[in-house]
Amino acid sequence: MAPRVFEDIDDLRRSVGEEVGTSDWITITQQDIDDFARVTRDEQWIHVDPGRAARSPHGSTIAHGYLVMSLMAWFSDEVYTVNGLNASLNYGSDRVRFPEPVPAGSRLRGRITLWEATERPNGTRLVTEVVVEREGSAKPACVAEIIVLMT
Repeated sequence: MAPRVFEDIDDLRRSVGEEVGTSDWITITQQDIDDFARVTRDEQWIHVDPGRAARSPHGSTIAHGYLVMSLMAWFSDEVYTVNGLNASLNYGSDRVRFPEPVPAGSRLRGRITLWEATERPNGTRLVTEVVVEREGSAKPACVAEIIVLMT
């Protein structure tokens, strides 16, 4: 699916309050989980030991919550773009929750809603809600308020 294109920041501002769109699905593999564990040095068994994790309540390894969070930029790039920007910088996140685990092999997608676009002296502060859906689950894997500074 092609991202929604906003012609400029003003065009983006006119869409505050709207659901912008949904990304394509992405599969979270055990290799993704292992690579994330190695880079972050978070090699807890529930993430990297399939044998032991199979005996856990989850029945398999699960992705790190922060691995799911790290996909927010990808989800955003898949869903929308704004023409004429110099930069789009991660400014932070608020109200992050992980209601459901993400077992290895899960397919995820991000559903994005624009909440706020506020002009600041150093650019436009954009706040979006990203709901990370896991295929086959009634609950989201993650819900986060993502803040970006656009210049």
